[in-house]
Amino acid sequence: MAKVPSVTLSSSGDEILTMPIIGMGTSSYPRADPETAKAAILEAIRAGYRHFDTAFAYGSEQDLGEAIAEALRLGLIISRDELFITTKLWASFAEKDLVLPSIKASLRNLQLEYIDMYIIHWPFKLGKEVKSMPVERDLVQPLDLKSVWEAIEECKKLGLARGIGVSNFTCSMLEELLSFAEIPPAVNQLEMNPAWQLKKLRDFCKAKGIHVTAYSPLGAARTKWGDNRVLGSDVIEEIALARGKTTAQISLRWVYEQGVSIVTKSYNKERMRQNLDIFDFCLTEEESEKMSHLPQRKGVTFASLLGPHDIVLEIDAEL
Repeated sequence: MAKVPSVTLSSSGDEILTMPIIGMGTSSYPRADPETAKAAILEAIRAGYRHFDTAFAYGSEQDLGEAIAEALRLGLIISRDELFITTKLWASFAEKDLVLPSIKASLRNLQLEYIDMYIIHWPFKLGKEVKSMPVERDLVQPLDLKSVWEAIEECKKLGLARGIGVSNFTCSMLEELLSFAEIPPAVNQLEMNPAWQLKKLRDFCKAKGIHVTAYSPLGAARTKWGDNRVLGSDVIEEIALARGKTTAQISLRWVYEQGVSIVTKSYNKERMRQNLDIFDFCLTEEESEKMSHLPQRKGVTFASLLGPHDIVLEIDAEL
């Protein structure tokens, strides 16, 4: 079983919060059937994954909860405390009075007493429950960030979440949040990979003590929003051949060496293990430099939403 290093997160209070560097994502498009999802999660636990990323919008919370219960019954883990579970507040429920009911619903789905990291999924509000993107213009509304964050902080104070964070927040959004937050966000989860590097935003987060977690670290190939720019890169393939690694492993290693953690997803047993096998080598300075200068994707990405007064409406999301 692979051993995955952890990162210590900022967490207001005396508790030390550590998160495994690599987590397994549970979003799939189209959505996997429950039995396939549960089997994949159990296989991931056998392989060494201890961080699992889910969300209400993914429809995978219940699958993950049942897989955790089964892992305990099988003795794959001794205690739920061995796992780090991230889930997210969906945009349809992003208002103060709905936050507490939402986290409690997620806890019921997951069959857990607490969540390790509770994240605001998107920096805007949707007018009603939406399960597909892009959405109708009149359904996208400004987020009352101050009141919603106060409710998120209450989740932590009540012990329902050990850590709290955000996802898809830009520098200006984080500046606004930090101007009033009693408990600052521990994490900003962003789409990030060698073809979408977000260096300015990553540098900002680092300066503010906010850890970045990268989702879609391989470019989300074979999805409606991603492309093959990472896994199809000649530069990365050349490095992989020279190192005896896969292009995915080289890409994940580069992301890791930028000081961020990773959420990656594969239901294939071999690739699942390969994605963990990135800690026995380092990229050379030359290799890292080549990857840092790869052509960057152009156009709107999840992290380039402009905020409540100028919201980009054509949005793709992992649902």
